[in-house]
Amino acid sequence: IIESVGEGVTDVAPGDHVLPVFTGECKECPHCKSAESNMCDLLRINTVRGVMIGDGKSRFSINGKPIYHFVGTSTFSEYTVMHVGCVAKINPEAPLDKVCVLSCGISTGLGASINVAKPPKGSTVAIFGLGAVGLAAAEGARIAGASRIIGVDLNPSRFEEAKKFGCTEFVNPKDHNKPVQEVLADMTNGGVDRSVECTGNINAMIQAFECVHDVGLGCRCAGGCATQGCRVQDSPNELPEREDPEGNLLWQLQATHWPAQCGGAVYEEVEKFITHSVPFSEINKAFDLMAKGGGH
Repeated sequence: IIESVGEGVTDVAPGDHVLPVFTGECKECPHCKSAESNMCDLLRINTVRGVMIGDGKSRFSINGKPIYHFVGTSTFSEYTVMHVGCVAKINPEAPLDKVCVLSCGISTGLGASINVAKPPKGSTVAIFGLGAVGLAAAEGARIAGASRIIGVDLNPSRFEEAKKFGCTEFVNPKDHNKPVQEVLADMTNGGVDRSVECTGNINAMIQAFECVHDVGLGCRCAGGCATQGCRVQDSPNELPEREDPEGNLLWQLQATHWPAQCGGAVYEEVEKFITHSVPFSEINKAFDLMAKGGGH
């Protein structure tokens, strides 16, 4: 909820309900004006910036020492300061403890499937990683009409839950003595039509690229954010070596695309993505659950 605004801010006002988004939109640059990209020239993800763009300073401190901002949002705090382009105004009727998952997980996965991979009806889709982003990607593939949605995850306890989001089959790489991309190719007569990687793991990204039909027949999409400085190297015919300091993030359905008047049905749908609720004072418990695969 907006507490106050700085000089010149007109898009939001005190009392407005908003969603924070770490890939913001200035609404003026070529990327923001393009329907093909949302990697804003001003507010694109920058994990090492740590300060406000206007004056290069932090708004947090303790004992006189600055605490730096996290990806432009610093949402692991009760109060934060962010650029107006990193908030999206929403309907004040929406329950904040539920719609918060639209800021990242659902928007990332659903958008990666629907807006980037664009699986045709009847197609086969592989989803790498069945956390919140992967489940949203599966949901997107289901909505698009994919006939086979194969979930790939090292944690088989996630498989039953993933059926609610459209997954029809599952593969645990640990159950096989050959690369998972070969397993998927065998299952699908040469490879899947689409793959969406939702872990941020470099090896999984390569597997997601290699499990798709021959170049020209399939589409690969990375929805996970890799560790800074990671290098991706694949077959020279498919993916040249490159260094991606911002990670492999395709966020093609931004929270800023959700209209403020979004209907109640949308908010009811997000509830199935929520497995646990913990108070702010126990935020580390939520991280432990995530690390152990106990939640989305």
